[in-house]
Amino acid sequence: MPANNPALTDWNGLNGLPRFEALNDGDFAPAFDAALARHEEEIDAIAGNPDQPSFDNTIVALELAGDDLSRVSALFWNRAGAHTNDTIQALEREISPKMSRHYSKIGMNAELFKRIDTLWETRETLGLTLEQTRVLERHWKGFVKSGAKLEKTEQEKLAGINEKLAGLGTQFGQNVLADEKGWALILADGDDLQGIPDFLRDAMAAAARERGEDGKFAVTLSRSIIEPFLTFSERRELREQAFKAWVARGENDGLSDNRGIIRDTLALRGEVAKLLGYGNFAELKLDNTMAKTPDAVNDLLKKVWAKAVKRAGEDEADIARLIADEGRNHEVMPWDWRHYAEKIRARKFNFSEAELKPYLQLEKIIDACFDVAGRLFDIHAVEKKGVAAYHPDVRVFEIRDRDEKLVAMFLGDYFARSSKRSGAWMSAFQSQHKLTLKNGAKGELPIIYNVCNFAKPAEGKPALLSLDDARTLFHEFGHALHGMLSNVTYPSVSGTGVSRDFVELPSQLYEHWLTVPEILKQYAVHFETGKPMPQDLLDKVLAARSFNAGFNTVEFTSSALVDMAFHTRDAVADPMAVQAEVLKELGMPKSMVMRHASPHFQHIFSGGYSAGYYSYMWSEVLDADAFSAFEETGDAFNGEIARKLRDHVYSVGGSVDPEDTYRAFRGKLPSPDAMLVKRGLSTFEELSGSDA
Repeated sequence: MPANNPALTDWNGLNGLPRFEALNDGDFAPAFDAALARHEEEIDAIAGNPDQPSFDNTIVALELAGDDLSRVSALFWNRAGAHTNDTIQALEREISPKMSRHYSKIGMNAELFKRIDTLWETRETLGLTLEQTRVLERHWKGFVKSGAKLEKTEQEKLAGINEKLAGLGTQFGQNVLADEKGWALILADGDDLQGIPDFLRDAMAAAARERGEDGKFAVTLSRSIIEPFLTFSERRELREQAFKAWVARGENDGLSDNRGIIRDTLALRGEVAKLLGYGNFAELKLDNTMAKTPDAVNDLLKKVWAKAVKRAGEDEADIARLIADEGRNHEVMPWDWRHYAEKIRARKFNFSEAELKPYLQLEKIIDACFDVAGRLFDIHAVEKKGVAAYHPDVRVFEIRDRDEKLVAMFLGDYFARSSKRSGAWMSAFQSQHKLTLKNGAKGELPIIYNVCNFAKPAEGKPALLSLDDARTLFHEFGHALHGMLSNVTYPSVSGTGVSRDFVELPSQLYEHWLTVPEILKQYAVHFETGKPMPQDLLDKVLAARSFNAGFNTVEFTSSALVDMAFHTRDAVADPMAVQAEVLKELGMPKSMVMRHASPHFQHIFSGGYSAGYYSYMWSEVLDADAFSAFEETGDAFNGEIARKLRDHVYSVGGSVDPEDTYRAFRGKLPSPDAMLVKRGLSTFEELSGSDA
């Protein structure tokens, strides 16, 4: 690619990092054109190979093809999600359908599929390893789901649909970001800030300064500000105003309204499913998962729903009594729940989030993440100061083993900004594998990054986290470890290259170690005094772990059930009517809303979790049972269990069937019991006579 910026494809920074400082927004468009053309040439060479198809000349060749495109794409999509601008967004709208066309053409290459199909049909005679069989299966199924077995006219129809879907997904995400970026509630000091603790005042002041409102305070739609504002603000009318803006993202009758996009997306997904021979889109998406069928998903979700809504009803009655005790006569509404739940927690457990937050410094929780990884997996982090990343806030770490061998590179991007989409995620610039590259190098080092959206503190002050923020940090680092500890041969099954309802196991499991007492005692220290969290406060925190479980589970489960309803119906003419219908059938309390209302449900309309949002709970069934393996030994860092965890969960990626690898770790598949107990929705005694 001599005409393009070589820094996009020749990564020669520290330990193979990209040289981010050498990249410009204008570099991407020509680089994509050249990389797409190069990948097409490589595909044609594989398809046109005159030799008989073999695993090496077909599957391994496919695994290595498209390296330039992978690198350009990794850099671009990182920028599109974590540090975007008008130029990048315009190119994103152009690139999404272009990439869809490119991969549709590959998926419908008859000569290429003929080679793969030959290998698949004769796989028993090829002497393949288990990993090789899994890789072959992944390629074969991928081509079939791309329409390789369809007639030409149907292939062309499918390609057109996928191109439209790519464009719709991009627009959906950009619309949500526009609504988040375009709204702020600017407040003055005084009565407007009644109940607001210092840490939140600082974050709101910083957000106001970013918007040119020095000396004022901004409530933004970043979760790290909106949620604590809804929790602490005593001004009910301001809570209502902020809450309604938060839940109205993507539903505003303006240019960024997503309701039409949802309708069109669901219709097109239904067409894809029918073309490929499935009854509905959920059946298509669940075909290669642990859950297998929509019925299995709905069975789990509805069992959990019944327990969650019962618990939430009990909690709502407590909130209503508290409202009455304060001399107010309003009913419990969604903008009241967090506020009064926090007051009840403060009374019931005699501590508040504001009291806890000074003990949860971002720096210390990062250290805790690394320490847990060291205790479990014998690795440690070395920060590399002065190494340029894609934004000045991003930090760069080497991950090394006990012998100082380099295991991975890790980048941490922790603070919210208007150029970053909301939420938190893990991704990879480069995945681990052991194949020999065209330049003779053997394998590649994983380069993994985490993105979060914590409120950035004022200059000279530490970033203080809520307990949920700290869990998010551990969760995303669990994903990062899944990528960094990968030990497979082939890129397509590396790290998080697993089924959607298994991918959350390593991340959700890692959250458990945040509240292991010896970790909290060491890293939950006061930002001013340096003293550890007092034992009585620690005891209260641990006792309150499942507080508000009904609310949290109702929020999640309602979203997951709406996702499944959307993707199991023949037609959805009015998605918002379907959402309302499902919530009515469930008996959704008036005092709560879905965690992600459909117009801003990015997981399922722009994030790859369509008919898959349930997977967080499916994985939670696994993670609760998996952590029990440590609890049963009385040692949260039991060396033997940790080795099995690394060998059978964190390092194998998709090279082994998830059911088989979980059995190898735990000896059995779990029931939902441990998850229900972990969430505080049941006790083992209650479950002993039930079918849960």
